[in-house]
Parts: sequence; C-alpha cells; structure tokens
Amino acid sequence: MLAAALVVAALTGCRSLQATNNADWSPDQKVLPTAEYHGKLLTVHNVRNCEYRSTTDYTVRHDDRTYDLDQLQTVDFIVVPFKEAPQLAHTMMSFGFADRDYLAVSVEIRKRADESFSAWKGMFPHYAIMYVAADERDVIALRTNHRHDDVFVHRTRATPEQARALLVDVMQRMNKLAAEPEFYNTFANNCTTNIRRHVNDLAPDRVPYDYRVMMPGYSDQMAYNLGLLATSEPFLLAREHARVNELAFRHRDDADFSRQIRR
Repeated sequence: MLAAALVVAALTGCRSLQATNNADWSPDQKVLPTAEYHGKLLTVHNVRNCEYRSTTDYTVRHDDRTYDLDQLQTVDFIVVPFKEAPQLAHTMMSFGFADRDYLAVSVEIRKRADESFSAWKGMFPHYAIMYVAADERDVIALRTNHRHDDVFVHRTRATPEQARALLVDVMQRMNKLAAEPEFYNTFANNCTTNIRRHVNDLAPDRVPYDYRVMMPGYSDQMAYNLGLLATSEPFLLAREHARVNELAFRHRDDADFSRQIRR
C-alpha cells in the first residue's frame, strides 16, 4: 500500500511539470530542426551531420538543406535492436529522393549534458522528446560503426505520393515540437509510437497498437506482416538482406554512403 501511494504521489506531482526547450542539452541535441516550404521545395534547417570519432568524441555540424518534394521517391523503415534486450529497439525513417539524397528522421529523448537514457525515467515526465533531422551517415554510421548495433534498413511500399504526405506530416510535428515541447514517454510517446501515429494520420488504423509497438524489436516483423515492406522474401531472409553493418563500415568515408549501403 505504501509503495502504491508513493507511485500515485509521484504521478500526481508529475502532472504539474511542463516540458521545456530551455536546458543545458547534450551538444549533439542542442539545436532543434525546423522546416519551411517554398512551393514544391522543402528547406530543413539544422540537419545534423556530426563527425564521429567515437560515441563520446565527435564534432557537431548542422546545415540547412533544401529538398525538391517532386523528387521524393521512397521511405525506408530503420530498426536498431538494443544489444542487451533485442526485443526493444530504436526505430527511424529515411526519405529518399531521385538525386540520391536522403533525409533521416529519428525521434529521440532530448538529453541534458551528461545524461543517459533510462527506460524507467522515461515512464515519467523526465525527458523532453525531439525529432532529429539528419544525414544518414550521422544516425546510421554512429550506430553501426561506433555503438556496434545491428541496423536494418527496410524499403517500404510507400508510393511517392504517400512518401510526400508522410514527410509533410513528420515536418509538421517537428515544427510543433520546436514551438511546443513535450515529454517523452517510454510507452506512449516514443520513436515507434510516433512513426505509427504518422502512418495512421494518413491511413487511419493502418498500424494497430499491439505488443510489437511496445516491443519495437519486433516492429519490422509487424510491418512485414501488414504488407508495408517492399519485399516478397520470407521475413528472416528479408531482414538479413536489410542489415547494413558491413556496408556502412566499408563505405563510411564514401560521398555516396546512402547509396552504397543499399547495394
């Protein structure tokens, strides 16, 4: 009874907290991306492209990039299982353009300096949530080459029209979070629930809420079962072919990194 009372008291106190965009953030997350449109052109401000020498030694770089929405062709679903608990994972999206440019979007906790992720803390209003707009060499090579995580890049069946609508929806939410910060939540407001939300914004109930959303290490299998992945192979074979670790290491310095990891 005492433990339950303490949890209730903690949750009651948390309701009075407000998320903020003003704090001493980790250097790689100090800058929030935003987007603006000029007709068919999308300009994303503060696209991250860090140069990593290790997970803790890196040079932070951001730039503004303009994309022609008429050239948007593909959406890839990226799954990064946690080594210590592969039923859990980080998930991302990447949007591919005809000129072979890619814009990756990663929904993450926004860490304060010297702070690390805790799933327990994430159950309470502790971390802010942010959208990272990034070069693929940043968000993929960081995980394959420095964290030594498995990274699976799955091509989806999204048409260019669906890809455009999805990207616009993602950019709208990214802008909203830059103006109106929110708390991350381990179960209700995380990387995978936000991707599910974006897909269902365009096609209501296309992705149901089941245990594979709670355990996103299985989320690519869920996407496969729902017919969202562009493959006719058995799932395990498709997943093996989607693993990009060796190619990401081999082509880590190539100018056409994104094309090379999809060979």
